[in-house]
Amino acid sequence: MRAKRSRRRGWYGAGLALLASGGMTCAHAQQTPTQSDFGGVGLMQTPTARMAPEGEFSFVLSRTTPYTNYNVSIQPLPWLEASFRYTNVSNRPYGPKSLSGSQTYKDKSIDTKIRLWEESRWLPAVAVGARDIGGTGLFSSEYVVTSKRAGPLDFSLGLAWGYMGARGDIANPLDFISDRFSTRPTGGTGTGTFSINKFFRGRPGFFGGVQYQSPLRWMLLKAELDGNDYKHQPQNNNQPQRWPVNLGAVFRLNRNIDLTLGYERGEVATAALNLHSNLANHVDPPKTYDPKPEPVAFETTRVDTAHAGVAAPAQAPDPVQAQAPGPAPAGSSATPRQSPDHVDWAEVSKTLHDNAGINVSSISRRGSELVIHGEQQRFFYPDEGVGRATRIIDNRVDGSIDWLTVASERNGMKTVETSVHRPRFIELLDHQIDLATFRRSVEQDPVTTRDEDVLYRAPLKRFTGGVSLGYQQNLGGPDAFVLYQVYGAASGTFNFSRNLWLDGVLAVNLANNYDKFRYDAPSNLPRVRTNVRQYLTSSDITMPNLQLTGTRRLGQDLYGLAYAGMLESMYGGAGGEVLYRPFGERWAVGADINWVKSRGFDQDFSYRRYHVITGQATGYLDTGYHHVTVAVSAGRYLAGDWGTTIDVSREFANGARMGAYATVTTKSGSAGYGEGSFDKGIYVSIPFDMLLPHSSRSRATLLWEPLLRDGGARLNKRYTLYTLTNDLDSDLFDKNLEKITQ
Repeated sequence: MRAKRSRRRGWYGAGLALLASGGMTCAHAQQTPTQSDFGGVGLMQTPTARMAPEGEFSFVLSRTTPYTNYNVSIQPLPWLEASFRYTNVSNRPYGPKSLSGSQTYKDKSIDTKIRLWEESRWLPAVAVGARDIGGTGLFSSEYVVTSKRAGPLDFSLGLAWGYMGARGDIANPLDFISDRFSTRPTGGTGTGTFSINKFFRGRPGFFGGVQYQSPLRWMLLKAELDGNDYKHQPQNNNQPQRWPVNLGAVFRLNRNIDLTLGYERGEVATAALNLHSNLANHVDPPKTYDPKPEPVAFETTRVDTAHAGVAAPAQAPDPVQAQAPGPAPAGSSATPRQSPDHVDWAEVSKTLHDNAGINVSSISRRGSELVIHGEQQRFFYPDEGVGRATRIIDNRVDGSIDWLTVASERNGMKTVETSVHRPRFIELLDHQIDLATFRRSVEQDPVTTRDEDVLYRAPLKRFTGGVSLGYQQNLGGPDAFVLYQVYGAASGTFNFSRNLWLDGVLAVNLANNYDKFRYDAPSNLPRVRTNVRQYLTSSDITMPNLQLTGTRRLGQDLYGLAYAGMLESMYGGAGGEVLYRPFGERWAVGADINWVKSRGFDQDFSYRRYHVITGQATGYLDTGYHHVTVAVSAGRYLAGDWGTTIDVSREFANGARMGAYATVTTKSGSAGYGEGSFDKGIYVSIPFDMLLPHSSRSRATLLWEPLLRDGGARLNKRYTLYTLTNDLDSDLFDKNLEKITQ
């Protein structure tokens, strides 16, 4: 029996909130191509050569008896589409009643489509793709498709092998390469391997159709020639087909929601709901819960004169004159501008924390340059914190300071210095110069040791903590389609120093249906992950994490991390990591090594017998092509297997990320690995700043993986150096420089 199980890391609900939010629309949403029943841009049952705008994220729920599809599609690049799908087969049981009761069969698929070239005046767009490229292969299909527009009509024509071309209209045109292309192997691998032995084999069938944009912008019409005759359905689940034409209408309820109604096979009415949003062109919700940035002197003067009935000056005061001592701005607790030796730096430090999000460790002076050392804890975009800090300093310090530098730290490690020319910043706020001109007055430099006059050292805050609600789930298993848990979590951190701290999480179960969770997936490897059921069901009060962590900047561009304790819900132990990440470069290399032992199922202080040494060496490369980053890791995994993980992701200007990964080890493809053959998945990482009415540096990561297996399993570390040193990536700063005025 195939184990159908998937995990979600992060908050699945956050993704649906993103899709449904009316504030996250893009200006060209009305021109966004529509999704097919199977997810991915297409007509009804078949794809087209069209692509969604890059950054598009869609969730499609479709029903065509007896199949219900739950699809997630992402468009990380203009020419690349990827989809993950659950299919519920409503007239087939999952398995024996003793295993799954009355639950119906569930199948999981990963699809991909690649556009070979775009449409030109005379030539159509051309794309190739594959459905259900691994796993059971119940719906596996490969295709070539073309699309061409003619006014409001968009025509498509394609040739498909496998499920979509089951009618078998012609002999395989690839027979001249080998006779093997004449016959398509039956059945699926059932192991999660890529079904390469099926690719483009067997008799193909034609498919195609037309999409019509009606005069009503909110309605599109579709007509489609289906390449499947439904006489060779998987699981002998053949369906009647009176005619091979499918008809549908798409109603664009708003810029984020499409409703499709159709009539397919001449037999069944169909419906689909598509929630979609563009992560790349997303508009953040208003930050109504953020404090307003402090007004600078000339802004205050204009407000005061306007209230007094006096016309505001046509031009702001000269930036140099603005540095002279004067009255404090309205709404600011600052005293008149003073020399750095007379400023109340404790008050400034508190204001920097409350208004600019900077947890100050010290404030120093280098001649006419003021340096704020600290960690940004509120604003996702570093530009915003730097701009607010410059306003705060400008309101309190006299003209002896020309430059303000924010020396960023993360958990005690110094990362990058961002310097702003103070007079030019005031000119930017007063619209005397544009953003491009101002950019020449901003510098980002590596942290180096220089002589400084320390003006203030902030006391270390020993303890921080909080409470929150959490949610986790498993989807598609034989026990129930959705197994869920809602829990309350209390977290706390005790700081011994800025580089050494103890933190942990205590979780309390509030509601769940894990009483249905009885199935343990088969495994021929040490059960390093597949005993997840016991960890989720053994106790209502758990301690997922409790660890001592230390950081250190080992040298120029070299960082170190060490940790010990209960490192995650399933493993405790000790380990360390080093990372070399040169400033201004697009590459980095690092390595970690860990000795870990499996924890008791109650997630308390007890341990089980299994232990292992695990770790990987990793290279990171920002290719410079559409900000695609490739991370390649090689080493030993939790089950003792050796192998390689490749992770490819695309990050957009606003920090949203789409990616996919695959892990192949010495056990992959062997009987020892078991079902799944190798680990793989696709994911979306969304900054909470895109969802909330207040600024946040946290993220929600949604991961879709076909199976949770023991091979290729990695330690889920709480901290990684590549993440802790993300301030070294200047792209996020440069692409969002306009936020420095907010």
